[in-house]
Parts: sequence; C-alpha cells; structure tokens
Amino acid sequence: MIKRTLYFGNPAYLSMHQEQLLVRFPQVEKNDTLPADFKKEAVASIPVEDIGVVMLDHKQITITQGLLEALLSNNVAIISCDSKHHPFGLMLPLDVNTVQNERFRIQLDASEPLKKQLWAQTIMQKIKNQAEVLKSRGINHSYMVPLHKNVKSGDSDNCEAIAAAYYWQHVFPDIADFSRSREGVSPNNYLNYGYAILRATMARSIVGAGLLPTLGIHHANKYNAYCLADDLMEPYRPMVDELVCEIINQYGLIEDLNKEIKAILLTIPVLDVMMEDESSPLMIATQRTAVSLVKCFAGEQRKLLLPEMK
Repeated sequence: MIKRTLYFGNPAYLSMHQEQLLVRFPQVEKNDTLPADFKKEAVASIPVEDIGVVMLDHKQITITQGLLEALLSNNVAIISCDSKHHPFGLMLPLDVNTVQNERFRIQLDASEPLKKQLWAQTIMQKIKNQAEVLKSRGINHSYMVPLHKNVKSGDSDNCEAIAAAYYWQHVFPDIADFSRSREGVSPNNYLNYGYAILRATMARSIVGAGLLPTLGIHHANKYNAYCLADDLMEPYRPMVDELVCEIINQYGLIEDLNKEIKAILLTIPVLDVMMEDESSPLMIATQRTAVSLVKCFAGEQRKLLLPEMK
C-alpha cells in the first residue's frame, strides 16, 4: 500500500480520534490578526494507517502524545523543520518488527568483506543512475560508464567521488560554477530538502525491516544516527536530482523554496522507480531494498535490490 506524505506549514492542532489524525486550524476573530483559539471541529481527518511521512514546518503546531504514539506505532516518519523551514529532526519508532532482536544480531555479525561488497554494489548503481540522469538531459555521460563498471570492493578506488566531481559539474549546465554543498547556492536548497525526505523514507523502511538505522555498511560517523539510511539512499539520490532538474525546467531557478516547489518535492516517496524490470513507488522500493539487505546479512542472497532509472 502506498502511504501518504503529509505537510503542515501553518498553525495547527493535530490530535487522534478513532484511528484518525484530526486537523484543526486556529479561529481568527473578525478584524483580529491573532489566532484566538483552535476550532472545535476538525477540518480534516486522515486514517493513521494511510500515512507514511509527516512533516511539521511551523512553530505553532501542536501535536498530542496520543497521536504521536499512533503514528510511531504505524511506523510513520515524523520530520520537524527549523526556523528556516529546512528539515532538521527525524522521529522513528524503536520497535516495529517482531523479530527485531534476530535482525539486530545478524546486522551486528555482518563481516567486513560482506559490507564492502554491498557498498560496492550500492556505489555501482548510484553512478549508473547518475549517468542516466545526464543521458536523459542530453549531457555527455560516457565518462561515467567505466567508473560504474569498475567499482571495487569497498569502492577502494573512490569511484564515487570521481564520478561526483564530473556529475555535479555537468548536471546543471545553465548554472555557472555550480558545486554541491549543503550551504551552497540554489538549487542546493532544493536538493537538501529532497534528500531529507528521501532519508526519512529510507530510515522508515530500515526500521520496518527490523534493522538499526545507526549501523551502516559504509558510513560510520559517531555523530550520525542514520548511517545505514545514508548508505542505502545513495542510489536513490539521482531520482531526487532528476526531479529537481524538472522543477527548474518548469519554474526556473528560485532562490527560496516556495509552496509549489515544496509540494512537488513532497511527492518523492511516490515517484516511479524501476527495480527488477518492474515499476513501483519509491517508498515501496526502499522497503524492498531494506528487506534485501536483511537477506544479505542472513546469507540468503548476495545482491541488494537497488533502484534503476527509468
């Protein structure tokens, strides 16, 4: 089932009743610019079981403990935004898989050679997908082909960085001297926003599969609570990049993210993704990737299921 992504960017009171998320907005008295109180009647209700991601992007949003419990019990990823409207916090459940202890153990016992092989597969597919983004935009991608074909165990030759240097120099040809940086010029802010949604979607799938999102197959920063999500989302990043390119083609390059652009980026969990010659929503694909990692850790298969560009 495809789960919904909900975005709240205005003052709101979010509560829970009969397995439904209820939304109430402030009442504004006539000729009064300040909200007096929240409406007694809900203006919208959404079944909690239909929700996959919730993004909270306003300082005057109130959410009840009962709703938080219900959302987390249904493995909903809850994203909180800062005063600049950038995603900065992620809340996930601690226990949503019935065999979580067993999954933790096989994850902890995974050998370094296995993790290096899995990382090589991940980077191989990421570079291949980056090449497809360039190709779809009519940009020379021949430089990328030997890179994705020659990724070694653990990416010991650092093909990912070599490919990234070429990719980011060419993917936005109309933006002079563009470089990928979290604090860089637009459309870095588009990419940051999209990757945050992708990261939450992947983290949700990892937790649902009974794995620890903190323990990566490559990333190992002690300050990063989502190393595994950062690992497995790598081949999915080009899907976000392609969407950003489409947004720029449609709206031009806008310095600040507006509601229209955010609304498009919030469709990332339902983007069509190819996997094993079948098309499915990205959220379903991330679940399949996470489950395939469990099988690799358990010795049931040797290859990760990873997304391909259409």
